[in-house]
Amino acid sequence: MKTADSQLLQEMASLLVTELNLEMSPQEIDPAAALYGDGLGLDSIDILEVSLVVSRRYGVQLRSDDENNQKIFASLSSLCDYIAANRTT
Repeated sequence: MKTADSQLLQEMASLLVTELNLEMSPQEIDPAAALYGDGLGLDSIDILEVSLVVSRRYGVQLRSDDENNQKIFASLSSLCDYIAANRTT
């Protein structure tokens, strides 16, 4: 699996802030912090919104029944690694 580059990390941090109306700047998001629950504090609806944005922007299909979702959405860094390895656009 390719490792996400810093440009993709910055891009995804900006998308998270914009799409989820987070009250923080993209630079405040720790790439290693948990996205779900503790850490960034996203809930299942937020994760669904992120999945839709990722699908539209990068052509990466994220399914709710994927057994790897916990790993994919563990952190911004892991999400970006998954996008980098599977993107079509």
